[in-house]
Formats: sequence, C-alpha cells, structure tokens
Amino acid sequence: MQTVTSEMKDSMASSSWIRKMFEKGMELKKEFGADAVCDFSLGNPDVPPPPATRDALEEIAAGAVRPLGLGYCPNAGLPDVRGKMAAYLSAQQETLLAAKDVVMTTGAAGALVSFFRAVVEPGDEIITPAPYFVEYGAYCGHFGGVLRPVPSLPPSFRPDVDAIAAAITGRTRAIIINSPNNPTGCIYGIEDLRRIAALVDKVNENRERPLFLLSDEPYRAFAYDGVQVPAVLPLTRYACVLGSFSKTLSLAGERIGYFLAHPEMPDQSSLVAAVTLTNRTLGFVNAPVIGQRLAAALVDETVDLEIYDRRRKLMAKVLSDAGVEFEMPKGAFYFFVKSPVSDDSVFVDALLKERILAVPGKGFGFAGYVRLSCSVDESIIERSAGGFKRAMAAFRQN
Repeated sequence: MQTVTSEMKDSMASSSWIRKMFEKGMELKKEFGADAVCDFSLGNPDVPPPPATRDALEEIAAGAVRPLGLGYCPNAGLPDVRGKMAAYLSAQQETLLAAKDVVMTTGAAGALVSFFRAVVEPGDEIITPAPYFVEYGAYCGHFGGVLRPVPSLPPSFRPDVDAIAAAITGRTRAIIINSPNNPTGCIYGIEDLRRIAALVDKVNENRERPLFLLSDEPYRAFAYDGVQVPAVLPLTRYACVLGSFSKTLSLAGERIGYFLAHPEMPDQSSLVAAVTLTNRTLGFVNAPVIGQRLAAALVDETVDLEIYDRRRKLMAKVLSDAGVEFEMPKGAFYFFVKSPVSDDSVFVDALLKERILAVPGKGFGFAGYVRLSCSVDESIIERSAGGFKRAMAAFRQN
C-alpha cells in the first residue's frame, strides 16, 4: 500500500543531513549525557532575545484581550507593521519603499515558498551558488521548479559569476543569492553582486517572463570585522529581498519574516498581489500576529552579536590548533571547513566517534567540506578541542 507519493518517498529518503545529524545528537546525548556531546549540527539561535522583548510582549499582551486583538489580519500583514517595515527596509536597502511593497510572511521560508508558488511553472529553473541551504530545492520543487546549483569558488566561496552566466537558459526564472551565506559565512562583495545584477538586466532585455534576482537575507545583521553587507535592491529593478527575524532577534520559533519587491519592477503590483494570495492559499493565511507586533517593536534591535563574534574567534582557534583547514567566516555563524579526506561523511563519522556533531558538505550541495554551527555556548566549543585534535591526528597517521 502506497500512502504517499513517489516524489515524497524520494524526498524522505534523502531528508536533510542537518536534521539527520541533529537526531543523531539526541541519541548520543541520551546515551552519554548532554555534557559529553558537542553538537554543532543545527543553526538554532540560542543567544537570548534583546531585553526590550519583555516590554514588547507585555504591551502585546495588554492589547490581546481587545476584540480581534489576536484575530485574522490582512493576508499581507498588519498595515502599521508593513509601514514600519517599509521604513526600516528603505534605510537598509537604500531604496524608498512603501508599505504596499512589503508582505509579512511566515518566516523567510514562507516568503520563498509563496514567491515560488506565484512565479514558477513546471520546468522553470532556479539558479543558486553552491553550497546552498538545502531546502531551496524542495521549496521550488513543490511547484515543478528545478534547482540548478552552480559551484562557488573556494576557499572564500564567492560566487562564480561566469559560471552563473553560463548556467542561464530560457527556462531560468530566478537566481537566489544568500549573503551572509549559510553554510560558508561568505559575504558577497559589491562587484560580484553588480555583475550578477547586470546579468539579470541583460537577460530581461528580451524576456516576456522576467528573470528575478532573489536575495535571501536572514543573516544580514551577522557581519564581522567591519565588513558591510551590500544592499541588493539598488542594483536591479528585478530584485526581490526576503528575510526573517529568527536569527537577528532569536525568534526562530515565532516564524516571522518578510518579502519585498523593487518598487520600480515592471508589473510589481501584480507580483506583490500574487505573493499575498499564495501566502494565504498555501495555508499560512497571514504571518503570526504576535510575531508581526514583536518585529515592528524590535526592528532596530538585535541580539548581542558580540557573543557570536567571540564564539567565531574561539572556534577558529580550536580548529587551527587541530590543523583543520578553513576560511574565516565574515558573516552568519557557521564554519565550512575542509575535510581531511575527499569523502566528507568519513570525516563526520570520525568526529562522531569523538561525540562531535557536524553536517557533511554534501548536504549543502558541496562535497569535501563540513559545516559547524557556532550557535552553541563557548564551553561546548572549548570542550570540543581535544576531539578535533584526536580526529585530525588519526587522519594524519593514516
């Protein structure tokens, strides 16, 4: 008896390596105790939300007891929240935006899925630099889209713009960029972004169905060493930007994000209306009202980014002392380290023997590397030092 589709069976069989390792971590913690396991598998932001969150929640609670205080709202979001977000994103994106340009979504994932439902037809192709967030393929694939990863340029993992240009076909519907990048921590430079935007504009000179530049920015606030994250919206009128407050405010469980389209995009109002409709018909209906209120109240706040920076530097020392090869991440909170053997799953298994959990690069479409998340306490990073040294020493002996 076949209870699910063949496509879903295939997806379940090759389910996310991130989740597989997270579940393995749960097993190890149960067997050996949580303090004996160093779990770098999941990017679950653990730094507390900003202190102002308490006051914001108290104010939301006071208003919640009014009629419709927590009721349905317009599918694109609460009007005052959209206005607040438009003002905030205008400064961030160096482009004047209005409330009508912004749709509040159920996280960045909800924004992506709603966008793909609005624009993708079966057989359309979505280009993204690899390594990439693994669920991009599922998000577009639900509607017949095909993800076309294009390898980036190690060790920095900046996008290979020439390869992206060569990958564009008549069916290419969007190019997704993710900067600061998960899993590499790379922040794309302005020149590379300008070249990608120029490709989009060139292609659209002869297109009836436009090619979109889609910038996925949930880690925008996580930039270190004075590095700036360039604004994408000024580079092409075919740009869309989406993001969330899961990481910047440690509100991952509240599932609140946004989608915006360049105000000068041809037929922009139709795209925003379509994303608003798909936001509803995919079952989201509207973004969580409490999350919207929190995002609006805390939009100028972030978690304590110094904590993540200290962890980044400590992880760099632990890895360097163990002889692990890596490029220092400029953003996000991950390390994408080179495996000492070509099969990255072999390295992951060696780390597991030391009760260290990592995710193989093949899970992000780029084999030969391993991702480590720094959204863990410094004590866990310090405790992992001996395990990394022993695992690397074993490879050197062999």
